[in-house]
Amino acid sequence: MGFLRTLHAWAGAILALILVALGLSGSLLVLEDPWIKLSVPEARAGLQPTPQALGASLQTLEAQTAGELRSVVFGGAGMGVHRVYFEDKDLGYATADGRLLTRFEPTDRVEGWLFELHHRLLAGETGDFVVGVAGLAGAVLVITGVVVWLPVWRSFGARVWPKTISRRADLLGSHRNLGMITAVPVFVLCLTGGAIIFNETSQKLMTQAAPGPAPMKPPKAEEGEVNWMRALSAAQAQFPDAVLRTAAGPAKPGAPASIRMKQPGEWHPNGRTVVYIDPSDERVLGVVDAMALGTGQRAYNAFYPVHAGKVGGFAYEAVVFLSGLALAGLGGFGLWSFLIKQTRRRPARGKLVAPQPAE
Repeated sequence: MGFLRTLHAWAGAILALILVALGLSGSLLVLEDPWIKLSVPEARAGLQPTPQALGASLQTLEAQTAGELRSVVFGGAGMGVHRVYFEDKDLGYATADGRLLTRFEPTDRVEGWLFELHHRLLAGETGDFVVGVAGLAGAVLVITGVVVWLPVWRSFGARVWPKTISRRADLLGSHRNLGMITAVPVFVLCLTGGAIIFNETSQKLMTQAAPGPAPMKPPKAEEGEVNWMRALSAAQAQFPDAVLRTAAGPAKPGAPASIRMKQPGEWHPNGRTVVYIDPSDERVLGVVDAMALGTGQRAYNAFYPVHAGKVGGFAYEAVVFLSGLALAGLGGFGLWSFLIKQTRRRPARGKLVAPQPAE
């Protein structure tokens, strides 16, 4: 138990600042939609996501962006603007009728900066990897923390804020209490976050554990300019009860256009149901019915909405928000108590011990 306690302390200290950053940024990202509505007035009015209206909007956007458009996440009843993604990785917002309101680099706006911090630590692909490792390590820290806590479970209390930050005992007490109160949601958020980063490995493990029908790969297609009103109407006809969520043109010559939809019962905010469209004539080349996929793949598809608080309504959003703050608190309290311990172990520099007289 002593070794496990030491391992937990040192690993937690090493990861603490990363976990604090991830916890705080994750909590604030729960408030992304309210922030967009506050800062972009056009977002406050909802829109009707019909194939005709969305198709006309897309055609207008393409005319303004001259081939730079990569994909669009449609607005809806609760969000009056479309989110626009450009080939050069710029982002933007567009009105319901397709008028581009703003175009910006990801870190130029608060929500983009927070996402880059949470997802990549503002460090590109290297940060992406570090975040994935930190997420999985955070899940392990929760497990080891519970094991270390079990022998001293009688010390558990409801206080999660230390009486003083100068006493190590107070910091450790708050760290233990907060950790046990939020162990389950923090574990889930850390595990799903790491699994999302290492998505290929995660999907492989999930589908091997619970095999079943897999999503089809994008089929080959002819080249052409997509008529989005016809394309979206063809996709809607495949799944009449689904909501149109995203559209993306061909990623390369010979690739299809793709339209994502959210069926009733899907958790992912943008759905995992996909309709592939031939750009030359808007024929449906294939579909991915998210509700007919294997159990393992459907479980993996639930990771993002669980991690981001996109399922369960306001109550679960509050859980994710508070759990992010708890993760930051666990990292902060744990690191501070660790530093106090290490400081007190060091002898004072320059302090000489008086020699003892000889007898």
